[in-house]
Amino acid sequence: MAKSPLVIPGPLGLSRRNRWLAGLRRRGYPTLVLLGEFLPRAVDIVASVVLLVVLSPLLVVRALWSRRQTGVVLAQATLIGRFQTPFQQLSFAGSGRFRGLAVWLNVLRGDLAIVGPRPLDAAQAAAVPVEDLVRFVVRPGLVSPFGIRSRIGLAHERESAMDRDQVYAQTISGDLGLAARSVVSAVLGGGGPPRAMPPVINFFGIPVLNTTMHEAVDWVVANATGRTPRLMAFVNPDCLNIAWRAADYRRVLLTADRVLPDGIGIHLGCRMLGLALRANVNGTDMFPILCEAAARERLPIYLLGARPGVAQAAADNMVKRFAALKIAGTRDGFFLPAQEASVVDTINNSGARILLVAFGVPRQELWLDRWRDRLVPPVSMGVGGLFDFYSGRIPRAPVWMRDLGLEWVYRLLQEPGRMWRRYVIGNPLFLLRVRRQARHPERFPLPDAGAGHQAPPLPAASHQS
Repeated sequence: MAKSPLVIPGPLGLSRRNRWLAGLRRRGYPTLVLLGEFLPRAVDIVASVVLLVVLSPLLVVRALWSRRQTGVVLAQATLIGRFQTPFQQLSFAGSGRFRGLAVWLNVLRGDLAIVGPRPLDAAQAAAVPVEDLVRFVVRPGLVSPFGIRSRIGLAHERESAMDRDQVYAQTISGDLGLAARSVVSAVLGGGGPPRAMPPVINFFGIPVLNTTMHEAVDWVVANATGRTPRLMAFVNPDCLNIAWRAADYRRVLLTADRVLPDGIGIHLGCRMLGLALRANVNGTDMFPILCEAAARERLPIYLLGARPGVAQAAADNMVKRFAALKIAGTRDGFFLPAQEASVVDTINNSGARILLVAFGVPRQELWLDRWRDRLVPPVSMGVGGLFDFYSGRIPRAPVWMRDLGLEWVYRLLQEPGRMWRRYVIGNPLFLLRVRRQARHPERFPLPDAGAGHQAPPLPAASHQS
């Protein structure tokens, strides 16, 4: 029997679905193999037919409106499909709502699938790295992992690499899960007309930089070779609630060189203010990206905080992942106030250029601010519970929960006794305060000291005091 064209080996081996099909073929079940190969396409056909029939009155009205506006019903855009073959993606001509519903005709005729890599134009397709070309062995889709994560600001990886991994991990149940997640992420991601995307977002008078993950990492790398001390802070709704009532922590945030948005709560808060957040720049997702960049640029990192052995375990795991990464040193966060100066001396003598401190908010920011003028590493940041995740002591939420912005729910289920106040009370309180700010923005002006946050990510902003 000839080998199925859908069984495509690559750097990750066969996809999960194709391994299953290959197993059926070896065991002599050609009918099941045929069913497994065409079932996804059958699902696309049935779904598109049902949707087009149910929405047919709306489609007729939209078609008539397009014809009245432009003289034609459908507009076409040339995109690159399966096996790098061009196709014409359809939309209703003219302006107005429901233009995109015509794309279901593409699904019906086989140009697109419901789930698959995002269709690219010719220039984008030509830029796909050779190792990621496997994305073209499947039909492009209306729903992709990159699209889902982009809506809530978590698309930190290269799109073509995410497409490649999705192709190799593809299953029918996984596709159904992605389709369901796309609905939820569309709700969380907003929709409607584009929102303003200012370089700085004001939360209760604290300037939060509206940047991307890679811009933030580039800023760290650029400043890690300098001499001026830089302080980076991450803020989630709990942090901003603390800053609301704690003047000392608020002062540190106002004098930090970078305050970055962390969490789905910040995303929702931006929507309430009528603004758009470029990305969820949280420290947990940043850590491996930063380690990769530090390994490439040979910038030593020091890990301070968490329980005994946790920082070292996190460091060991990162070194296994990035062999060129240099860990200047690690130390747990259990030491007496009288030992602080000695800890600072140890960090300074380690040769570290980047310092990560995991004491929890606001203690870590207050500690870094107190020793800021004496610490030698040019870039310092507080990272909360990051070491616990990368040491393996505490597992992170499954990817599907992170894609939906529900990692906080997972943390609440893990440690309800410690987390219930932060999430059950803190999250609604934060949104209530954002609503108050949206109604009375004049009560929450940005101080002059926040002007430095409006500088572009590169070159570095000046130190604020």
